[in-house]
Amino acid sequence: QLQVVESGGGLVQPGGSLRLSCAASGFTLDYWAIGWFRQAPGKERERVSCITGSGDNTYYADSVKGRFTISRDNAKNTVYLQMNSLKPEDTAVYYCAAVAYYSSSCPIKYDYWGQGTQVTVSS
Repeated sequence: QLQVVESGGGLVQPGGSLRLSCAASGFTLDYWAIGWFRQAPGKERERVSCITGSGDNTYYADSVKGRFTISRDNAKNTVYLQMNSLKPEDTAVYYCAAVAYYSSSCPIKYDYWGQGTQVTVSS
C-alpha cells in the first residue's frame, strides 16, 4: 500500500524551529514530486513548498520563503521541511503529498496524502 506519513509537528515558541518529515512507504521517492501543504482553522489549504521529481527544483510560497527549506533523502525515502523563524501565522496542520511526476516543475495535483501533523507557534 502506497502511503506517506508526516511527523515532527508540535508546539514551538515564535522564532523557533521545527523539522517535519514525510516518510514514504510502498514506493521509493525517486522521480516522485513531493509537496507540503498547510491548513489553518477557517482557511483554505495552502501550498507551502514542493520539490520536483527530478530533484533539481524547489518551490516556496512567498509567506515562507527564506524561512523554510525542503529537502529529500532518497536513501531514507523521506522528504523534510525545515522550518525556521516560525511565526504564529504558521500555525496549521501540515500535510505532505506525493505524485509520480518526473519533471523540473511542481505538479498541480497529488495522488497520495498523509494524515497531517499539527504545528502550533505560540508563546
